Amino acid sequence: MTGQVWSAEARVADDSYALRTSLFAGVRDRPLLKGLLALLAGGALPLAFAPVAWAWLAVIALAAFFALVAQPSRRQALCSAYLFGLGYFGVGVSWVYISISEYGNGPLVAVPATAAFVSLLALFPWSAAYLVRRLRPEMDGVALWLGLPMAWVLSEWARTWFLTGFPWLFIGYSQVDTTLASVAPVFGVLGVSLLVALLAGGLAWVLLGPSLRRVAAAGGVLVAVLAGSQLLDREWTQPAAEPLDAALLQGNIGQGQKWDPDYRNVTLERYQALTEQQLGADIVIWPEAAIPMWYDQATEYLAGLETLADQAGTSLMVGVPVREANGRNYNAVVSLSDPSEFYYKRHLVPFGEYVPFRDLLGSALDVLGAPMSDFTPGRKAPVLQAAGVPVGAFICYEAIFGAEVTELLPEAQLLVNISNDAWFGRSLGPLQHFQMVRMRAIETGRDLLRATNTGVTAAIGHEGKVIKRAPQFEVATLSVEVTPRTGATPYVRWRDWPVLGLIALGLGLLLVSRIRRHQRAGT
Repeated sequence: MTGQVWSAEARVADDSYALRTSLFAGVRDRPLLKGLLALLAGGALPLAFAPVAWAWLAVIALAAFFALVAQPSRRQALCSAYLFGLGYFGVGVSWVYISISEYGNGPLVAVPATAAFVSLLALFPWSAAYLVRRLRPEMDGVALWLGLPMAWVLSEWARTWFLTGFPWLFIGYSQVDTTLASVAPVFGVLGVSLLVALLAGGLAWVLLGPSLRRVAAAGGVLVAVLAGSQLLDREWTQPAAEPLDAALLQGNIGQGQKWDPDYRNVTLERYQALTEQQLGADIVIWPEAAIPMWYDQATEYLAGLETLADQAGTSLMVGVPVREANGRNYNAVVSLSDPSEFYYKRHLVPFGEYVPFRDLLGSALDVLGAPMSDFTPGRKAPVLQAAGVPVGAFICYEAIFGAEVTELLPEAQLLVNISNDAWFGRSLGPLQHFQMVRMRAIETGRDLLRATNTGVTAAIGHEGKVIKRAPQFEVATLSVEVTPRTGATPYVRWRDWPVLGLIALGLGLLLVSRIRRHQRAGT
């Protein structure tokens, strides 16, 4: 027993020595240089995501973050963590500025709003570093291999619900085209994030004390992770029916024209013409809010289209806002049938579809508000019928909430996502969003059809591969064949609970270890 304790203490001492003599020792007493490195590492991390998609950079950038927050000075480490966050989100969600500046209320509002948003998001990497430095002050190998990876993924999970949620740019999304994506049908995107963070922790451990022993250990973990992901690479769902012919419409209506009454007839005529070209397909899908007026104002127009579609044996799914007599307004998908079926968007975009704290602040925040009026969130997740198939529909922003999409499963045999990414302009946003939608197909084991106003309009296979994709910022129709599928992946059954349980166990062990050290110090 004494030998085991001595061995453990020796390992900790070795790790502490490594922190003083590692490749990062040259910047130990140069806080400005460390801050710059942190900012650059954070700013480089979005390159791991679409459209650049250097997936390997996710491990390297996150390893740099772990190594910097493991440095001896707690104050400098936390400063580096926050600067990393500023770089990460300052580059990664720069499209927020475009959304507000070009399609909102101009640069005078966009600059402070974007700065405040990025500053808030930067607190999540900071909080992960703070938590681990409290639980494991010595920042040894245990902190790098266990504490920091667990805390990082915990901070990602917190972003799924904090202030209604903003789970954008989870590390796991960067791996949709790598072997690690095979983990997603079992443990979801957070499970993929945890594996990436584990590899980053191992790389940071090597960088902080290069040795043959450490390289061998980290290499062994890498091989185990890759082998394990290969074992999970299997078919979790099965075809449920014959393939369907689908047509996805992309109207390419400029955001500045979308809600202009003078441009309404042009919009309606364009979508009618595109639809008539695709009659005979099993299903035709329009983008989010493709009809720029309330559903009750468009009933005659839609009735004419429905008649044509019925005659051709085609099902129509249309994005249109709906208002009710009780004053509630909804962002909806309507499956035109007899009777029509509605899905109401459940997870709304703050300041995009409603203004928070309306009862408290009244119209004070309308400068950041919605284009028509405040929407009401839907309360249910009904599965719609189209082309004789149960279809799970979700709208735009909802695509980034994996656990919420699973509420449509396993009943839904096909997934449909409608969106209007024109708000992002020609920024990173649409392609980042599309990458997250691809992860939803992998997690659920379902083919997925996505119709958008300006792109990215595409069909995605149940393994996350792009079957066919329309060019962005063009009027386009996309004809594609997809297969309804049945069955439930483990993630559909379990959602994020296994990953959260593992995080609770790992951080709980660090907490117990911390308490015991305090107790020993007290005696």
